Amino acid sequence: MPPRDPELPEGTDQIVNGASAAEGAGGTNGGGFVATGGGGDTGGTSAGTGTADKLVSQVREQVTSLRGQATDKLRGFADDGKGRATGLLEDISSIIEDAARSIDERLGEEYGNYAHRASGAVSSFAEKVRDKSVEDLLDDTRSVVRTSPTIAIAAAAVVGFALMRVVRTGLDDSGGGGRGRNRKGDRA
Repeated sequence: MPPRDPELPEGTDQIVNGASAAEGAGGTNGGGFVATGGGGDTGGTSAGTGTADKLVSQVREQVTSLRGQATDKLRGFADDGKGRATGLLEDISSIIEDAARSIDERLGEEYGNYAHRASGAVSSFAEKVRDKSVEDLLDDTRSVVRTSPTIAIAAAAVVGFALMRVVRTGLDDSGGGGRGRNRKGDRA
């Protein structure tokens, strides 16, 4: 901070030339705008503070608006994902039900009952997922993680393993993951 000029009023640090009200009204350059350093309580506000407050409020409004838009988009994505997941669960349930009928025909009803129960359980789970909101599903997941973190960690590991297998298979199919083999299958 520059040293204080002894002719300046109490609470001011320096004079900024060209910013005086008299100069803007056609008067002479009679001292200019007095910039305060915040050290003293002058009781007034400078023009810069009002502009800064407006900018801060505009930025806050923009951040709030963007946050709301992001939240809406995330909810939309989550709802779409939930719809796809329930559709997939219903497809799995119908596949298991078809397999259960096949088991009934080939091995008998006593073995087919296990597959029928599994199909019913998957179908019931799909209905529960469809009936709940995304927030309810997140709350249920949080409660499961809190009550049994070991199961949650094991489930995360299984899902991670399955995702890596899917990604690796996709890379191998696209030719990106040849693992050092040429087209004939011999080592390169």
